[in-house]
Amino acid sequence: MIHISRRIDFSAAHVYRIATWSDQENSRVFGLCSNPNGHGHDYSLEVMVRGKLDDKSGIVVNIVEIDEIAKEFTKAQLDGKFLNRENPYFHDKIPTTENLLTYIWNALEGTFPDCELYKMRLHENPFLYSEKGLGPMIQLTRKYHFSSAHRLHSYLLSDEENKNIFGKCNNPNGHGHNYRLEVTVRGEIDPVTGMVVDLAVLDEVVDRIIIKKFDHKNLNLDTEEFKGLNPTSEVVAMVIWNMLVDHIPNLYKVGLWETEKNYFEYCGATKE
Repeated sequence: MIHISRRIDFSAAHVYRIATWSDQENSRVFGLCSNPNGHGHDYSLEVMVRGKLDDKSGIVVNIVEIDEIAKEFTKAQLDGKFLNRENPYFHDKIPTTENLLTYIWNALEGTFPDCELYKMRLHENPFLYSEKGLGPMIQLTRKYHFSSAHRLHSYLLSDEENKNIFGKCNNPNGHGHNYRLEVTVRGEIDPVTGMVVDLAVLDEVVDRIIIKKFDHKNLNLDTEEFKGLNPTSEVVAMVIWNMLVDHIPNLYKVGLWETEKNYFEYCGATKE
C-alpha cells in the first residue's frame, strides 16, 4: 500500500456553547470559546488516502481528484461559514475540532476513487490539532513550550567517551533549547461537550506538572526529575510521559521538539 497526503485550507467561525448551561458553566468548560458571538479559525486539513500502485500510470490515484473532492466539500459546507448557524450538522453538535474532523471524515469516506481514506488531521491553530484514522477513536494534540538548559553527560561513560558521543553538547557549562512539547490524548468524543478531553484541565495539568518545573531551568542542576539521569531528549520525553500519565487518564503519547530538525516521541509501554 502507498499512502498519499493532500492539504486543504478553509476558514470558518463557531461558538462552543450549551444552551441549557449557565454562562458560568459554559465559561468554565469552554473558556473564551463560549463567547456567544463566536470566534473563528483558519483551518488546515490533511487528507491521507492509501491504495495500490497502478503499474501503467505509476500512481495510485490522480491527486487532482483528491483535491477536487475535498475542496468541493469544504467550500460548500464549511468555508466562510458560521458553523453553528449555517451547517445543519452543528445545530445540535458543538463544532469542536474533534466533532468537525469526524463530520468531515464521515462525509468524505468512500468518495475517493481507487483508494481508501486512511487518516485525517485537522489543525485548528498552530497549537492544537485533531487526528482520526480507521476506527472510532480520535486523537487530540495540544502544543506547549518551555526553555531549558542541559548538559549531555552520562556518569556511566568516561569523560572521553562523553566527548566523543555528545561533542559540543557535552560542554560543562551546558547549552539550551526552546523545547516544544506535544501532548496527545486519545479516546471517544464526549456526546455533550464534543471533546475528547477538557482542554482547560489538560492545560492546567501540563502547566503545573511540566512547564513550571522545567521552564527557564537547568535540567541537570535545578530539577529533581533528572538527578542521576542524562537529559537527552529521549530521556526528557520519557520523563515527561511518566510525570503526566497518572494525571491524564487518556494520555496517548508525548512528542518533544528539541530543535526544528530533532523530534522525539514516547508512547509508554502500555500504549504501544
